Amino acid sequence: MRLPRPLGISGPSLWLPAGRQSVAEAVAAGLLDQDTADELGLQGLPVAELAPPEMAVEAGRSALRAAGLDARAVGLVLHAWIHYQGHDLWSPAHFIADRLGAEDAVPVGVQQVCNGGAAAVELAAARLFVEPGLGHALVTTADAFADPGFDRWSGDYGIAYGDGATALVLHHLPDGANGRSADLVLHSLSTVAVPRLERMHRGDDPFSPAARSLGPRVDIRRTKKAYLRAEGLEAFTGASARALRTAVESCLADAGLRATGDTPLRYVVAPRLGRKTVDLAYAPLLTKLTGAELLRPGADTGHLGAGDTAATLADLRTHGTLATGEYALIVSAGAGFTWSCLLVSGA
Repeated sequence: MRLPRPLGISGPSLWLPAGRQSVAEAVAAGLLDQDTADELGLQGLPVAELAPPEMAVEAGRSALRAAGLDARAVGLVLHAWIHYQGHDLWSPAHFIADRLGAEDAVPVGVQQVCNGGAAAVELAAARLFVEPGLGHALVTTADAFADPGFDRWSGDYGIAYGDGATALVLHHLPDGANGRSADLVLHSLSTVAVPRLERMHRGDDPFSPAARSLGPRVDIRRTKKAYLRAEGLEAFTGASARALRTAVESCLADAGLRATGDTPLRYVVAPRLGRKTVDLAYAPLLTKLTGAELLRPGADTGHLGAGDTAATLADLRTHGTLATGEYALIVSAGAGFTWSCLLVSGA
């Protein structure tokens, strides 16, 4: 997505609960074996007591406070998630907007599974350009992967799921402003989808009348096994590599950069997946395409559902990772499958 001009990202925030379960505790409890723990490469996972929308409100408050913005200046609230939000037929985005005091905002829920956070940023960017009077867009994500419905440690291959929420404010940069007008600058976005891979998360399961009708827990391993039996691993890895390459090259090209070792990127940032998954599916291609230093966030959070992208943006702000004019390419992926890239720089 070629932006007519860069946008500002202010107050990107990551809200994590105080509760945690270490890898050692999980292994001792029989929730995963030591070999799997080593492949994940995690220290532990955050474990929440709050419902996801309540966590999103906390993250939203942090983002608005860090951005120095009154909630009444928000014209759009986009909320993304992948797992149950606490009620059966209900809009968490409206709850978040109401609790934050964004009384003039239009709340919208975004369902693109783990790529939902990146998709929400892309939708917000498009809306800002077609509706100049919109003001500011607030993007939130939140997920909790609690028993009995979800096995956060062993319900998937190569991924462990942590609870938490994120938020950021997306807005136009003022013309001719002096001083710091944003925490980060968004230069371009790209999204590539391969819809034929949707079976990875459907498998051979029949359509059912209600959630978890086929079993008491979300079982991603079952559906992936069924896909691999029918299609083979190479069908997925080949399509994934092609889509990832296209997403990277398109994002850089839309910002006037090239996907070569000469690209002026300081960092390229992988999704918050297990260490072995990143090593196999992301690290070789991203390093070859960009020549940038690969960052592997998430050792202390695990995969945050729809929140990986915003969590990385929050890390960049909190740690002051990017100096003014330095670039980072943030990679996101989600079931379906969809891959997104965001190119940002220090403000």
